[in-house]
Amino acid sequence: MSRAQTHTLIDDPLGGTVRLTVLPGGLRVLTESVPTMRSASVGVWVGVGARDETPELAGVSHFLEHLLFKGTAKRSATDIAEAIEAVGGESNAYTARELTCFYARVLDDDLPMAVDVLGDAMCSSLVTPDDVEVEREVILEEIAASADEPSDVVHELFARALFGDGPLGRDIAGDPATVRALTRPQIYDFYRRHYQAPNLTVCAAGGVDHGETVKLVSEAFAPMLGGAGVPRPRRHDDEPLPEPVPLLVERHDTEQAHLVVGCRAFARHDDRKDAFEVLNNILGGGMSSRLFQTVRERRGLAYTVYSFTSYYADTGMFGVYAGCNPDKVPQVRELVFAELAKVAAEGVTDEELRRGKGMSRGGMVLSMEDSGSRMNALGRAELLYGEHLSLERELADIEAVTAEQIRAVAAEILAQPMTTVAVGPFDQEDFA
Repeated sequence: MSRAQTHTLIDDPLGGTVRLTVLPGGLRVLTESVPTMRSASVGVWVGVGARDETPELAGVSHFLEHLLFKGTAKRSATDIAEAIEAVGGESNAYTARELTCFYARVLDDDLPMAVDVLGDAMCSSLVTPDDVEVEREVILEEIAASADEPSDVVHELFARALFGDGPLGRDIAGDPATVRALTRPQIYDFYRRHYQAPNLTVCAAGGVDHGETVKLVSEAFAPMLGGAGVPRPRRHDDEPLPEPVPLLVERHDTEQAHLVVGCRAFARHDDRKDAFEVLNNILGGGMSSRLFQTVRERRGLAYTVYSFTSYYADTGMFGVYAGCNPDKVPQVRELVFAELAKVAAEGVTDEELRRGKGMSRGGMVLSMEDSGSRMNALGRAELLYGEHLSLERELADIEAVTAEQIRAVAAEILAQPMTTVAVGPFDQEDFA
């Protein structure tokens, strides 16, 4: 068995000390030590998500998110919950397109217990037939609850309109048919194939010591160390993405209409992403943004309006969401089109650039005020970006964004044909 190797990645006067150790078998342990913090957050990051599922297995990653806290040979589901909550901690998990994360946040003195609980769940979950059936019903209720929230539905439909029926366009939780069809052997096989050391990273941040954390992880994850495992999944689809659907409307008899207008955007490794994020702030990042001022403050056409971005390995998305009276949808849509076309043609002002960069810088610094945010930043940087930048470097990159860079990305992305997705008391023909 090879020896573990440790590297100091960041020693940042504006942040903490980030160290990485790769254990035998390929499991990575990342810590960010911030001695002034009394909390410690630890997460197990798995390099598999909804994007890595076949159509028959759609929803299996999310299914496992539920099942791995249901019990092991050492602990029942109640034992797991009580261990964390008895010390005032919290634990949870989430599934994304390209990763799954299981995490806990506790006092620094309770980190050994939290690592042991998470390691036990990752290595030794039973995934019993009874638990599968119980969680199947829970997930079906979760899907039904989401279907009753038109503001959720419109975002799910937007992904489908942009990316089709492939992995990026499917709902992360699957659909009722696939969830009902998944069998215990299918779920357990997916667990055993993907939850292997080379595909896992354990991140801890806050009041943590790197050497002690490596020792805790080595003990808690001992059953999977030293094995061959599987390589990280590829991060692109086998088939080319279909052309975006220009218009997708779903009838819901609601008092409010829900509208998303947007398009595909950059992949997450694109050098222009910082400029695009500043542009996103300018367009719809707060109450001073162009869209909020134009749609809500000056005309009172919507209560909620904002823009958003998402990035994947080989593509991304940009969108504008608005919730408004159904009769006002045509006006809101045209105003959004007009603002996007205007910034694509003219760029932004110096004052907007200053404000947009300030929002990015401030949001970045404020997000690092707690151990959970730092732990999340570590995991995402390792799994999605493969590099760790100091806070000082990230702030400098934002400050370096120019108005010309923003004009160029706006001209490239926002000049595309826009996709419209709407949910409300109307039909597709009403948008003709």
